[in-house]
Amino acid sequence: MPSHEPMSFRLETERLTMRPWAESDAAALQALHTERGEGTPPLERTREIIARGQATAAANGIALLPIRRREQGDFIGYCGLLVGRATLEEPEIAYELFKRVHGNGYATEAARAVLDAAAATGRTRLWSTVRSWNTASFRVLDKIGFERHRTTTDDRGDLVWLTRTLP
Repeated sequence: MPSHEPMSFRLETERLTMRPWAESDAAALQALHTERGEGTPPLERTREIIARGQATAAANGIALLPIRRREQGDFIGYCGLLVGRATLEEPEIAYELFKRVHGNGYATEAARAVLDAAAATGRTRLWSTVRSWNTASFRVLDKIGFERHRTTTDDRGDLVWLTRTLP
């Protein structure tokens, strides 16, 4: 059982809303995953990813949340917390947005809301891991106070570990 309060699964910012996944998000998530350039994942696999995320959120109190723009109501990506390469005590912050919305500050805005939600759970530190080529992610993490901790290498290349102490 987690020693922290569950994070809020309903976050709002000036321009964005984040709430739990629904099965109706599957086609949008599939399109986002397709943009990675590794082909289109089967819709059933995307539904399984959503179902697994829902179950994990219920079990451990942290989640990746779909991001929608308030005004347009459209799905533009996701942001949230996951165990990833870290731990439930000190989880990773992660985000992925459609390329068409890059450069508008949405990732930074969503990540700040997730930082606040993480701090409200009583956690004292978060991690993030970023591929060395991902300049845009480094900019977002820099804006929200993350600092480089170390670099490791795996079969996909260099992986930079960053950390942020929470108030």
